[in-house]
Amino acid sequence: MNDPGRRNFIKAMGIISIAAVAGLSLRSLIQNIIPPQEVTSSTFPTLTLVDSKTGKPITTSDLTVNSPAIVVFDYPLQNEPNFLLRLGNSSGQDVAIKAVTVKIPATGQTYTSPGGVGPYKSVVASSAICQHLGCVPPEIHYYPPGTSIPNTSISGSSNHGLIHCNCHGSTYDPINGFSVVTGPTTHPLPSVVLSYDSSTDTYKAVSMVGPTIYGHSSDLSGGTAISGNSTDVVNEGLPST
Repeated sequence: MNDPGRRNFIKAMGIISIAAVAGLSLRSLIQNIIPPQEVTSSTFPTLTLVDSKTGKPITTSDLTVNSPAIVVFDYPLQNEPNFLLRLGNSSGQDVAIKAVTVKIPATGQTYTSPGGVGPYKSVVASSAICQHLGCVPPEIHYYPPGTSIPNTSISGSSNHGLIHCNCHGSTYDPINGFSVVTGPTTHPLPSVVLSYDSSTDTYKAVSMVGPTIYGHSSDLSGGTAISGNSTDVVNEGLPST
């Protein structure tokens, strides 16, 4: 009998065994292995960012400047993790992130990043799925200014705050629209467009810009829609490297 559910269960069990041996995160290995329910939408959802523990909307004080902790939320579909960052300088002061022109090395095409939002224009978000081969946190994560990135020459003043994937070495610059710093990736991380309500100090995800999220034919297809009008922000703690 042709039973997709049974095949997917067997795949999952195999993945768990591999993860245990390799010491890698289950999410990194299982991502895109078990096919999600196929949905297609023509419009991006507008979702309030809420604390996964309290259910209350995220406010600026909930976000630490240059935090090395992995803070993520799903958007625009379930199981599509995105980084939520409050960026600052080496002194820990908020830095206003400007909209910039970002180049896609693979095609030569350009687009404009959304820039930062919030009271200091320092809050940004991007896909947390590496554009090279689809690795996800904790293999890919943010390294605050001045920290050393393993197996690279990037450290001290040469690191003004970068996202690096330890799977294969791709590096991205969140201050400059999550653009490519080092390969092997040839695509920037797609940016999440955020909106900010100064009257309530709350944030919403409203759309994506940049290249298509890794593993999808379009950002709004190939996954399961998020129900409701909010998405949980989860603090997964500090990465091991």
